[in-house]
Amino acid sequence: MTGTGTPATTGVRPAAAPLSSPQPSPQPSPLSSPLPVPLAVPQSVPAAEPDPRAVLGAVRSTARRQLLGLLLLIGALAVAVVLSLALGARDIPPGVVVQVLAGRLPSDSYDAAVILGERVPRTALGVLVGMSLAAAGVLMQGITRNPLVDGGVLGIELGAACAVVAAIVLLGVTDPSGYFWFALAGAAITTAVVIGLSWLSSRVSAAIGLVLIGAAAAATLGAVINLLVIRDEAAFARYRFWSIGQLAGRGDVLVDLWPFVAVGLVLALGCGGRLNALMLGDQAAAGLGVRVRRSQIGVAVVAVLLCAAATAAVGPVAFVGLVGAHLGRLIVGADQRRLIPFGMLCGALLLVTADVLGRLGPGHGEIPVGIMTALVGTPFFVVLARRRRLVEA
Repeated sequence: MTGTGTPATTGVRPAAAPLSSPQPSPQPSPLSSPLPVPLAVPQSVPAAEPDPRAVLGAVRSTARRQLLGLLLLIGALAVAVVLSLALGARDIPPGVVVQVLAGRLPSDSYDAAVILGERVPRTALGVLVGMSLAAAGVLMQGITRNPLVDGGVLGIELGAACAVVAAIVLLGVTDPSGYFWFALAGAAITTAVVIGLSWLSSRVSAAIGLVLIGAAAAATLGAVINLLVIRDEAAFARYRFWSIGQLAGRGDVLVDLWPFVAVGLVLALGCGGRLNALMLGDQAAAGLGVRVRRSQIGVAVVAVLLCAAATAAVGPVAFVGLVGAHLGRLIVGADQRRLIPFGMLCGALLLVTADVLGRLGPGHGEIPVGIMTALVGTPFFVVLARRRRLVEA
C-alpha cells in the first residue's frame, strides 16, 4: 500500500507544483508597484520647460497657407501705401498717384510736389519703422519665450525716449539725426536692466516677471522724463513734438535712419535658425551646439538696434511689435525663419494703415500714429493676456 501510494503522491505533487508556481510570481503586490510611477510623473512636469509652441500660441501652417498669406500681405500693403500717398489734407486720386510714381506727370506740378516731397518720405518711413518694430517684437518674444513682450511693454522705447530727453535738456541736442545714438544707448541700458532683473526674480513665473519688471521700468522712466521736461519749456516743446509718436514732419530723418534699419533687418533675418533652437529651451539648444548666452545677447542686440532706430526716428510707438508678431504667427506658425519676414510685413501694414486712419479722424487735424496703434494694441494685449495660461500655479 505504501509502495503504491508513494509513487501516486509523488506523481501528483510535481503536477501540482507548476500550477501553483505562477501564482507566487505576480503576488509581490502588483498594485503597489505602479503607485510610485504616476507620482513621479507629475513631479517632473513642472520642472520641464513649457512647450514654446503652446506658450506662443503657434498654429500649424502649410505651404499653401503661407503662400496665400504672403500674397494677401503684399497686396494689402500695396493698397495701404497707395492710400497713404493719396489721402491727406488734400486728397489726390489714386490714378494720379500712379502717374506721378510712373513719371508721367511733370515733377513741378502741385500733386507731384505733394506726393514726392511729403507723402513718399512719410510712407517709406512708416514702412521701415513698422518693419523694425515688428522684427524687434518677434526677436524679443523668441529669446524670452514670452508672447506678451515687445519694445513698448518692456519699457525699451521709453528708455530710448528718456535718453533723448536727457540729450535735449542737458546737452542741448536739437537735430533729430543726433537723437539716434542717445536712443540706442537708452534702449540698450533698459534692455539689460529689465532682462537682468527678470533672470534674478524667482517668486513669479519668468513670463509674468518680465512683464511686471518692464511695466515698472516704463513707469519709472516716464516719471524721469516728466521730471526733466517740466522745468524747461523749450525742451518740453521739442520733446512734445517728438514723444507723441508720429510720422508727420519726420521724413527728413529717413536719410539717417535707413542704414541702421537695413543692417538691423538683415541681421534679424539671419537670427531665425538660432531662435528656433532657443525656443526648445536652454538645455536642448545647448545640446544642439548653440551657445545659449551668446546667442541670446546677439539677438537682443539686434532687437535693441531696431527698436532704438525706430524710436529715434518717430518717437515711441507702442504695440506694433506685439500685434505684428502675433499676426505673422497666425499665418506661418512658430518657425522663426518664416515668422520674422512675415512679421515685418504685418508691422509695416499695421503702421501704415494706422497712419492712414489717423488722417481720416474727425476734426481738422490728424491723429498721431502712436495714438492709433495704442487704440488698436491695448485691447489686443488684454485679450492675449486673458487667453494665454502663463501664470504658474
